[in-house]
Amino acid sequence: MQKINILYIITKLELGGAQRQLLLLIRNLDTTKYNIFLLTSSRGILISEALSIGELKLKTIWALDRPINPLKDILAFISIYKFIKKNKIDIVHTHSSKAGILGRWAAKLAGVKFIFHTVHGWSFHPYQNWLINNLFIFLEKITSLFTDKFIVVCETDKFRGLLNRVGSEEKYVVIPYAIELNVTKDIRDDSMKKELGIKDEDLVIGTISSLKPQKAPWDFVKVAFRVKENFPRAKFLFIGDGFLRERIERMVYNYGLKRDFIFTGWRKDIGRILPIIDIFVLTSLWEGVPIAVLEAMALAKPVVVTDTGGISEIIKDKFNGFLVRCGDVEKISSIILNLLKDKMLKDMIAQNAKDSIDSKYNITSMINSTQKLYLEVIC
Repeated sequence: MQKINILYIITKLELGGAQRQLLLLIRNLDTTKYNIFLLTSSRGILISEALSIGELKLKTIWALDRPINPLKDILAFISIYKFIKKNKIDIVHTHSSKAGILGRWAAKLAGVKFIFHTVHGWSFHPYQNWLINNLFIFLEKITSLFTDKFIVVCETDKFRGLLNRVGSEEKYVVIPYAIELNVTKDIRDDSMKKELGIKDEDLVIGTISSLKPQKAPWDFVKVAFRVKENFPRAKFLFIGDGFLRERIERMVYNYGLKRDFIFTGWRKDIGRILPIIDIFVLTSLWEGVPIAVLEAMALAKPVVVTDTGGISEIIKDKFNGFLVRCGDVEKISSIILNLLKDKMLKDMIAQNAKDSIDSKYNITSMINSTQKLYLEVIC
């Protein structure tokens, strides 16, 4: 049987859930059946990881970038189109919003037979102005006309897509994220605390997030201020980076938290850092399913997260975690303080969190479901 040429396209290989899941898929795809190609931006912390995948043919496009830029977008589109034609691609599978639109249109015009798109949270959301929101919905609607399948990681994203008339119901398939075992080993590395300047007796409230408006990092700082006032042994760990870093660092300084707040930047050793976190917090305004929350739960960490949709399919409030309305800093702070002061409650929530991350989040399930979907459409 002749191998199938499959092209994955993602806007940028930064250290996010969408990017990590894509590389996980590529690393585990059956190379006896597929020739695997990847197009992405020339910038991204995970490019070196992608280059280490022996069977992968990687091409970077300097013009492919997240912000809308008509000239660069046209150049990126042309590059994608030419690459598809040159390599006789049979399947195009796009990830992320910008690559999803440009990649699927290029695939359509290049005559690709099968087009897939994975939704890692939609490009449209309630925090956009009316014009931008409706523009993105319109683009997704017309692009859905030649999208064979939408892969969503939660029922909420399927509901949001159908609510906005993006594709028909039979085009949607739910395939949950997978969690890498090397990230979720419950091994506490005491040297990590020392490396980060945290004392053994300190309790760590941490988050893994990019420093951009979607994640509302300013709310995490406000939470830190309230918790620190009432629990002096608390330390705050922000794993991630982004264009808001300078503003958030200045906010930390103004709140008098400089000695208690640690910015690590992007890290590839999440498996070493997660175990030292005592309580995991996420203050996002909108999300698909944040994979960092799943990983924290798998490590028996109590999680306090904003209710952004998909996560409510996993967390049962006050049972295996806590769901809080977006922006409710007082409520988040109150829950954290209760967990810090009540070890029995903290341990109960943590154990329930670990028990709730079941087999549907394993790698084999995700890979098999995706490959089965490819074969169903092709055959």
